[in-house]
Amino acid sequence: MHLSLILGDKPLSEESNKNMSQKFENAVKRSYKLPNQAPDVLLEMYGLYKQATMEDVTGKRPGGFDIRNQYKYDAWAARKGMSTEEAMRAYINLIDKLEI
Repeated sequence: MHLSLILGDKPLSEESNKNMSQKFENAVKRSYKLPNQAPDVLLEMYGLYKQATMEDVTGKRPGGFDIRNQYKYDAWAARKGMSTEEAMRAYINLIDKLEI
């Protein structure tokens, strides 16, 4: 996925894009090594990951008795409008915090 990230008025350099992507990928790998987390933390991780990788949520919110997917949809939808870079940074910061 090509990232066209903008920080303020200045576009990020290709090197900055690559560096952010590498940090994000590293945080994703580190997340698998974390001890079990509370459901609200897992949903926060999910929402940030989806926003960073897929941008704004699409489709309809699951209905009926699909409660698990409703929570996941809501966690992602809560980040609507957040840039890819912001979501990556927030995800990295969250993983850093959880590793302490």
